[in-house]
Amino acid sequence: MRREVIVPRTDWTTRVERLGLTFHTVDGQPYWNESAVYRFEESEITAIEEATNEVYLRCLDAVEWVIQNRAYDRLGIPEAARDVIEQAWEKDPPAIYGRFDFAYDGTAAYKMLEFNADTPTSLLEAAVVQWHWLQETRPDADQFNSIWEGLVAKWRSLQDEGYLPTGHVHFTCVDHPEDLMTTMVMLDTAREAGLGVEILGLRQIGWDEDHRVFVDPRRERIHTMFKLYPWELMLRDNFGPYLLESYSRTQWIEPIWKMILSNKGILPILWEMFPGHPNLLPAYADGPRDLDRYVEKPFLGREGANVTIRGGHETVSQGGPYGDDRVIYQAYQPLPVYDGNHAVIGSWVIDGEARGIGIRESDGPITGDLARFVPHYFLRESGGNEC
Repeated sequence: MRREVIVPRTDWTTRVERLGLTFHTVDGQPYWNESAVYRFEESEITAIEEATNEVYLRCLDAVEWVIQNRAYDRLGIPEAARDVIEQAWEKDPPAIYGRFDFAYDGTAAYKMLEFNADTPTSLLEAAVVQWHWLQETRPDADQFNSIWEGLVAKWRSLQDEGYLPTGHVHFTCVDHPEDLMTTMVMLDTAREAGLGVEILGLRQIGWDEDHRVFVDPRRERIHTMFKLYPWELMLRDNFGPYLLESYSRTQWIEPIWKMILSNKGILPILWEMFPGHPNLLPAYADGPRDLDRYVEKPFLGREGANVTIRGGHETVSQGGPYGDDRVIYQAYQPLPVYDGNHAVIGSWVIDGEARGIGIRESDGPITGDLARFVPHYFLRESGGNEC
């Protein structure tokens, strides 16, 4: 793994805007950064694929453990949601996607920092924009990226297996450019799979009091809903009780059991279950214990908000809105630094399998919402150009 400095395409802003990436520049600085690229060896790509698949299986083991031991208090999951989580887990409803964040310095094993299991973003950049960049600038190279194909295949399988009886899916998210673009990727892949699709604003979702179901603006029942909105916020909403009451009558994607994995309280549980696992970091819920340098993370934080790195010569902290939440203590794993850029690997899971990666760079050791997305490529050792 190495970082190469390159010359951006002269019309790169126009090209990425055509693909839907309208937020390519933030405060005058590129968010989509093609003045650099990361080159991998094929063996490194194989290793990240294996690590992602392995850690995902261990995460499923952790969900099963939490449910079997009813260890919801360790995650702060509301009492009202617990029976519904168990029912959803037993019915095995569709779980389409997620994104692991890994630290990797080119030598040691990939280390999982956290799992964005419920509302992962940067999907457009990873699945679409960097792939087009590769085709236009490195046509003889390859990229670990079959994210789009995996999503289309999953939607088709859901239709074939009877999970989508009407063949129609509603989509919703908050009114934010990144969330909207991620949702549109999901919508477009469902459309390519042959499904009927429709996007709604959160406030356009209604409740039919007589039939006890959610409805769209035409007062038609919503059978399947993809939502890019965290489960914990949905349950805090005024309609939260209705959501739990009617859960069995609506196919929610992602399913409610993802509340367990999107909570960083799962990290200490993973370490307890699989101590010494090469792809996991020591993590505790009751304090840093014997960790010399460690990271405090809120249970439900996102994009580096309210994260603090302690120990060593200095304390590094990032503010945010999650300061009142419980925290976990995870061993500090430094991100590799290239010319002052701290790089984290986002590894995408589609239908339970590793399907591709995206790389974000930050100026400091905490990856925040202003981290820049950088494309990647690799050259196959045996020739060919498929991934």
